[in-house]
Amino acid sequence: MNTERVADMTIDDLKAFVTQVVDEKLQPAPKDDRTLEEVLASMDRIRWTPPPGSRTTLEMIQEDRNA
Repeated sequence: MNTERVADMTIDDLKAFVTQVVDEKLQPAPKDDRTLEEVLASMDRIRWTPPPGSRTTLEMIQEDRNA
């Protein structure tokens, strides 16, 4: 299938393409050999905490509603 536009595909080409994409998405994720503690530590390292005094999500939503 050397087609570059969906509009140029035949029904069979499109079905084959969709099947290929679904098959790729259904492949199992690579195994993560980290321990639970390592995963949790990684999550702690990348977590972002807003600075003190920042508006809460509720305050931002209320501002949007009132604008």
